[in-house]
Amino acid sequence: MKLQDAVRKLSLNDRPLIQDRVFYAIYGLALAVSISIWFLAIHSPLWLDETGSYWVIAKGFSQIWHRQGGFLFLAYSWILWFSTKLIGTSEIALRVPSLLAMLGAVYLLYLAARELFEREIAIITVVIFCLHPIVVYASIDARPYAFAMLATNASILILLRLRRNNSIWLAALFGLTAACILWFQFIFGTIIPALALCFFVVKTGNHKTLWRQFGIALVAFALALLPTIPNLLYMFRASGTYVFEQAPKLLDLVLTLAPSPWRPGKLLLIFALATLVAAVRARFDKQFHFQGWQILLCAALAGIPTLILYGVSVGTSIHCFVERHRLVAVPGIALCWALLFSSVRSRALRLLLCLALVAITAYQCYSSPSSRQHGYTWKYALEYAEKNATPDNAPVLICSDFAEANSATMPLDSPKDNPILAPLSYYKLSVPVVPLPRALNDEAMRVGSQFLQQAAQKHERFLALAYKPSYKTLDWLAQNTAATHYVRNLGVFDEIKVLEFVPRSGLAP
Repeated sequence: MKLQDAVRKLSLNDRPLIQDRVFYAIYGLALAVSISIWFLAIHSPLWLDETGSYWVIAKGFSQIWHRQGGFLFLAYSWILWFSTKLIGTSEIALRVPSLLAMLGAVYLLYLAARELFEREIAIITVVIFCLHPIVVYASIDARPYAFAMLATNASILILLRLRRNNSIWLAALFGLTAACILWFQFIFGTIIPALALCFFVVKTGNHKTLWRQFGIALVAFALALLPTIPNLLYMFRASGTYVFEQAPKLLDLVLTLAPSPWRPGKLLLIFALATLVAAVRARFDKQFHFQGWQILLCAALAGIPTLILYGVSVGTSIHCFVERHRLVAVPGIALCWALLFSSVRSRALRLLLCLALVAITAYQCYSSPSSRQHGYTWKYALEYAEKNATPDNAPVLICSDFAEANSATMPLDSPKDNPILAPLSYYKLSVPVVPLPRALNDEAMRVGSQFLQQAAQKHERFLALAYKPSYKTLDWLAQNTAATHYVRNLGVFDEIKVLEFVPRSGLAP
């Protein structure tokens, strides 16, 4: 009997351990499914801005400083160049650095969440983070956003560990990592006020230690920021040049704060109903309550950068509330939702909520063809133009889709090696190229008129390519060649229209 009692007692003691293993195994599977969504579009061709990243490093390490420009960040360009020397320059290879950086950001966010919550809630935090479509997009984007996210989450983690740590070295590291955010993306600087506020929220102890650590962090931040000042000044001087997005709507703000904006209505409804069921069944722990500093910290990290971006975009002509910029607030958004999850004391219900979130989002992504695309690409239009124009070496007019092309003089001497035609650095054209601005402005008419005059004199066939915002330029070209050329629409490739202009002295259409 004693032996049976001992075995029975041992079995009862093992049940919580077995249950923990089962729960964590399921959470691990949910996290793996969440991350797998990132890979759906990793094989897709480079989109416009990714070719800009490649253009910076295309001529080698010695040219990066000269070619990096005002909004392309040197730290990322060095990392990307070094990566290409190890794994090559294929589309996937160019995205690997961002993928690794985002995985690192996930791990740092998990560690930060462990400073606030128990282990299960920390896992739910990173699941919500991984499912967010802005994270999905940035995780395989060959641009600096994933690295800016890595620096952001590192700053949040160090901030939380400063709560009960009086080390001046940790404070200096906090200032350094906060500055690193701006090394990779200036727009992410909108989280700096939130980090500063949260520093005073989380710190405990005497005021002398607090102000000493804050001073050390501030000095480290200022010193680490010095190399970025020239580009930062350039950003303010040229801020109007980069305005091409529409002003945001209130719905955009709401969707940003949703746990997974893929299908926010259903997800929010499921969470609300499940929470109501938990309340009715008295699943809430009445003894459980949040500390004020936790709520304020999560709300600040989510709300301050989001509201700054939204306020600037609504109140000024600088519309910066675009998806990639809102990435800066996603860690805070994930932490806010984790607070709500932690209020549900039933472990089984929390798990079911997390699985519902993952299942609905994964189904939406895996069943949607658009999830396998990563922005529009010039690849197919340029490949078609190369094939069509090569036999007679027909020149190709290309309307740049970079906003800065509207304020630039067109580089007619060596247009194929110019940032406004960055796609040509990766998807090559062997025929002559004539660049045009994004908008139908005076420069577009000047360059276009000169070319059309020469084409008419030579009775020359040529092609013209333009993305959707530049269709007016194609219409203008067609109107001004009505007497000399037939115009044929050869097709639209990812919203990039390809027109052929055939001399009227040649074959009829």
